[in-house]
Amino acid sequence: MQECKILVVGAGGLGSEVLKNLALMGIRDIHVIDMDTIELSNLNRQFLFRKADIGSPKAEVAARCIEKMVPECKVTPHYNKIEDFDARFYNTFNIIICGLDSIEARRWINNMVVSMLRYDDDGNLDQSSVIPIIDGGTEGLKGNSRVILPGITACIECNLDLYPPPVNYPLCTLATKPRLPEHTIEYVKTLLWPKEQPFGNDVSINSDEREHIEWIHERSVLRAREFGIEEPSFKFTQDVIKRTIPAVSSTNACVAATCVMEAFKLITSCAKQMNNFQILNLSSGIYTYVFEAEKNDSCIVCSRPTVEVVE
Repeated sequence: MQECKILVVGAGGLGSEVLKNLALMGIRDIHVIDMDTIELSNLNRQFLFRKADIGSPKAEVAARCIEKMVPECKVTPHYNKIEDFDARFYNTFNIIICGLDSIEARRWINNMVVSMLRYDDDGNLDQSSVIPIIDGGTEGLKGNSRVILPGITACIECNLDLYPPPVNYPLCTLATKPRLPEHTIEYVKTLLWPKEQPFGNDVSINSDEREHIEWIHERSVLRAREFGIEEPSFKFTQDVIKRTIPAVSSTNACVAATCVMEAFKLITSCAKQMNNFQILNLSSGIYTYVFEAEKNDSCIVCSRPTVEVVE
């Protein structure tokens, strides 16, 4: 437990729980990556942060808090994008635990870890090159966790259809027949912003800039009045622009507990790991179910055939 080196990707609601659990379970070498800074809205569900931390990098504040909580634990923060590091960095870890709200980020990590697999001359997998990925995700009172052994079990790309599709609206609806407050927001974001360039040429929308959200909100309210639609609030506008996913602390705690328990099994071999996808539903009672997500033989990431090139 003390020699294992674990990478936690994401220091938000789920990542905070994972970090705390790992430290209290006895892990002494943890790294955490997060590219975001702390906002006021984070404080109601991300328990490592306080009001004085607003504006500071999540990874750095979380690392300090965990080290204060468990002085024997060394937590190394990385205020970076996951793309800022190469295979040499990721290859130093024994396990990677993801607490992300982005499908694209999951796919990137998955692709990176699969690309580091080694095979012998006969095409057999060198299992010492396998770095397990434990992935967790939550939305409201629902969540899931899964154990991925790259090259052995199903990867993220194998079961991409299990994740909800991105929210998009037809341009014809946005332009001519908006019916919902979010339609007016998307219209301003997609069509008005590029046309009017309110903050100068080539300035893209920054969802963390209050002035940008205020401009979009004001134009969205005017459009809502024009079509007799309920006017969006500032908070709702911000949620739509940032694609905010509702989070509940109890769901984060349950999913994080499962992720860390599976990491503990992998480290100690004290029990057989979960096989391999767990669903949690707390919306009408307590319901959980585990099933085996099957490897896709035509997966473009983990099932690519090995091609021998002869000069």
